[in-house]
Amino acid sequence: MPGIFRFCILRCTALIVLFFSSGAFAQNTDIELLRSINVHRDRSLDVAMKNITNFDYPVSMAVPLGELVYGYARHDSTALANGLQTIGGYAINAVLSYGLKYAVNRPRPFTTYPDIQPYENYTDHSFPSGHTSFAFSTATSLSISYPKWYVIAPSYLWAAAVGYSRLHLGVHYPTDVLAGAVIGAGSSWLAYKGNRWLQKRKNGSKTGKSVFWLWFLQIS
Repeated sequence: MPGIFRFCILRCTALIVLFFSSGAFAQNTDIELLRSINVHRDRSLDVAMKNITNFDYPVSMAVPLGELVYGYARHDSTALANGLQTIGGYAINAVLSYGLKYAVNRPRPFTTYPDIQPYENYTDHSFPSGHTSFAFSTATSLSISYPKWYVIAPSYLWAAAVGYSRLHLGVHYPTDVLAGAVIGAGSSWLAYKGNRWLQKRKNGSKTGKSVFWLWFLQIS
């Protein structure tokens, strides 16, 4: 499973770099795709899309909280380690996502193109999509920790729905969403690999929880 994640992340990253390097053509393609989704959207879906967007962060926070509560209640070191690993992925994701927002400094699409109809006038920068990155970080963390189809499929369907909602609601370009998906998935994969690396180095540790916590403190 991690090998597949790494392959997808590398391919998507290459696509993003190629897209931005092609200049005006890329920007035209980006806005035209957004127009086809936002301007010509099915307005009966607006409420559902707003709910998906608004529940993104609460769902993302509930996942590690649930793992930690269950782990402490059941004295389950694996659940505790999974919860801490998820939080570690969020920490990496937050640094990368919000760092890039201010480094790239890309205006929101509705600021540049008045025909785009946002559901909310955000004042921060557009690239990458923070909602999408957290949704994909959550989906990837769950998929790594619980590699069953009935976990993986709903997790990524939810993450994809969050990404689409950001386009439907007119607050991000498609490349913002694609970058958010790559960053989110990559962050959780890095947290997983970091945990594995420290487990090998700290082979005498009794639980993955303590090993991961040492690594999390190192990157914070």
